[in-house]
Amino acid sequence: MTKKYDLYALGNALVDVEIEVNETELERLGVEKGVMTLVDEERHDYLLSHLNGNIHQRASGGSAANSVIALAQLGGKAFHSCKVAKDEAGVFYSDDLNSAGVANTLGQLEDNHGTTGKCLVMITPDADRTMNTFLGISSELKEQDINYDALAQSEYLYIEGYLVSSPEAHMAAIKARNFARENNVKVATTLSDPNMVRFFKPEIEQILDGGVDLLFCNDDEALEYTGVDQVEDALKILKQQAKQVVITLGKQGALGFDGETLHTIEPFNVKAVDTNGAGDMFAGAFMFAITNGLSWADAGKLASYASAHLVTQFGPRLKPEAVKELVANVNQEFSLS
Repeated sequence: MTKKYDLYALGNALVDVEIEVNETELERLGVEKGVMTLVDEERHDYLLSHLNGNIHQRASGGSAANSVIALAQLGGKAFHSCKVAKDEAGVFYSDDLNSAGVANTLGQLEDNHGTTGKCLVMITPDADRTMNTFLGISSELKEQDINYDALAQSEYLYIEGYLVSSPEAHMAAIKARNFARENNVKVATTLSDPNMVRFFKPEIEQILDGGVDLLFCNDDEALEYTGVDQVEDALKILKQQAKQVVITLGKQGALGFDGETLHTIEPFNVKAVDTNGAGDMFAGAFMFAITNGLSWADAGKLASYASAHLVTQFGPRLKPEAVKELVANVNQEFSLS
């Protein structure tokens, strides 16, 4: 039976603001480069007001949101469960998600007293992204925010690894995973960031307990999680916790294990200006492909192509004109079911 949704995602709702900075600025303000660091609202706002750089247009973000929007841009059917406050940023986030064609649980915003989460994304000249995140009300994501009817009608549940930093959200993710297993919904998850692995490994292990169907991570996260020095060795360990594994390797492409065969996913060489959201785009495009009849080899090719497109521009998702070009190429290159 065909499911209503290709992907049901569970993740943090964050309004992203991107700013171009140099490494000297990061050092001056005591910001650790290349990772996500959780901060309070005061620290977030202090950094935003004290950084010198070119600020780009804000966007609804959060890792899972970026992935489901990527899937929807390609023509997939997505549902996203997240939490925002009834403030200006929350209304912006809800409207942005709706305009992207992603069904969601926000609906009529609750009259709560929290603050919508926000993420300051600092882009250095090497195209690396450094994030300082104030979770806000996202940290209060709970089981009641899950739409179990929509989840039951989805081919995959997609759990954002960043959820492990909040006890309530972590428990909601486990509840959703258990429901998915009981209702013939496959489970995909991400490791999200080396700092998540470094500081919340027991919580990640609970998400992976009993195995998941598909795990996404990059090479740094894979090595940090497994404690080994080589990606090939990390993959051997990760295959014990996930039926299928995708490890992205930055400029070197990616590795994908489909349960039987190891696929080498070649990169598309481009001049990167901003890698924010690249892994999310890769995962979203990959999930679109495997839920719409493409082989793993073609899924890897599409995901690599889409993420390469993304890093040539600023922002966590493709601009409308880039989406049109990508969809046209997809329709020409691949035969979708």
